Amino acid sequence: MPEPSRPDALERPHPSRFPPDQPGYAAAIAAHHRAIERGEGGYLDPGSGLFVLTAAYLLDRGHCCGAGCRHCPYVGVIDSNW
Repeated sequence: MPEPSRPDALERPHPSRFPPDQPGYAAAIAAHHRAIERGEGGYLDPGSGLFVLTAAYLLDRGHCCGAGCRHCPYVGVIDSNW
């Protein structure tokens, strides 16, 4: 299984996927942290209402699927399974 691209990949998304200055960032990050603490695979984005997978779920999957997930821990990692 590849390693995450950044040591803080479980804490915050890569800025290219979800920039910190984007409206709703703090609320989404709080929802992400709550979902991880509860062992849930995702959360409802407070701004859009869409279901978003957590970095922990995506890390457990073991590879990047190429779908552009907000919390993908593999941004920038070349994975032969992709």
